[in-house]
Amino acid sequence: PMADEKLSTILLKITKKLAKDKDQVKRGVKEVVKAIKRKKATGGLVLICGDISPIEVVAHLPVYCEDNDLPYIYIPSRDALGTACRTKRPTSCALLIPKEGFKNLEKYK
Repeated sequence: PMADEKLSTILLKITKKLAKDKDQVKRGVKEVVKAIKRKKATGGLVLICGDISPIEVVAHLPVYCEDNDLPYIYIPSRDALGTACRTKRPTSCALLIPKEGFKNLEKYK
């Protein structure tokens, strides 16, 4: 499911807050898949960019997420996701793993 503009903005703000602590955000296909396989992603949310070309780069992520009961959502821009993750490079996907005290993410799952 593609996030609308309002939800996308909210999720990117949450990502920016979580990115202050590097343990709460995993970015890039390799890190996200590794965290999902190692079961470190419980209670998290996967953000996948919709403007990736070729799409095969991230096509397997929804399958991993569904197999591990992990919610995921598509974000329109990889540039915006890269900026929210506090990197200079665009990011194809990110995994948000909030600590227990972070309650803003719960209502958007």
